Amino acid sequence: MRHCLLIVFALLVQGCSSLLFYPDRYLPFTPERAKLEYRDISLVAADGTRLHAWWLPAKAGVPVKGTVLHLHGNGGNVASHLGGSWWLPAEGYQVLLLDYRGYGRSEGSPSLPAVYQDVDAAFAWLEQSPDVQGKPMVLLGQSLGGALAVHYLAEHPTQRGNLKALVLDGVPASYREVARYTLDNAWLTWPLQVPLSWLVPDGDSAIRAIGKLQGLPMLIYHSLDDPVVPLSNGVRLYQAAPPPRAFQPVRGGHVQTFADPVWREVMLRYLDDPRGFVGLRRLVEVPNTESPQ
Repeated sequence: MRHCLLIVFALLVQGCSSLLFYPDRYLPFTPERAKLEYRDISLVAADGTRLHAWWLPAKAGVPVKGTVLHLHGNGGNVASHLGGSWWLPAEGYQVLLLDYRGYGRSEGSPSLPAVYQDVDAAFAWLEQSPDVQGKPMVLLGQSLGGALAVHYLAEHPTQRGNLKALVLDGVPASYREVARYTLDNAWLTWPLQVPLSWLVPDGDSAIRAIGKLQGLPMLIYHSLDDPVVPLSNGVRLYQAAPPPRAFQPVRGGHVQTFADPVWREVMLRYLDDPRGFVGLRRLVEVPNTESPQ
């Protein structure tokens, strides 16, 4: 109830893109807690905003298979989203986990379109890093991070062309529709769900841009149980995405996919051959629906 009241207040007072972001400045731990090697990375966005990221190298002795740029969801910071990518270094994938402006140790305040400069700064750093050169690059976008990734890549074909694959997890198809869903689930806000949701900007939503990602292989995860972003969002994105793409329904809370080793294994096998991936019996489902509904 308190959460819904806060949403209503923010919508009435602001009604702008900052409503999409819920940053936390406090970093309660570092990757050392998960017994991971890491480096603090400093990036600079085009407007001069200094950003913070964690670099997780591949585990010592494990051949490097590629690099994953991890764009996290709209709450917390890199610490609260480490669960999405902590497991990749042991499998040979080095990770850049970025905090957007206003999150953790990054300067500034998050808003659209400024946050796309942060994504751009991450790509620029990866392009210049000797550890990344000559190795496949993958983008993992969870929740809001996936929506940001889809819009950004639609507008940046060069960066899109540098990716081996795009992996999306629990991504909202429409910012406005997810806001309406949240408002619909409380008696206090239910009568106002339509007028309040229209205060949420929707022009940058993933459903408007995903059709432009021609030639980029995509693996789309979405939980049947997701209480924040309903399953229909993942299905709609899959239907609107150009091939080659695969859809993987999972179970559990919002963006808790990689807590289950089965879905970690699916991603690893997918990354072995994204263009030739046709599904894993008992592990993956690839719907036949080809047209949006």
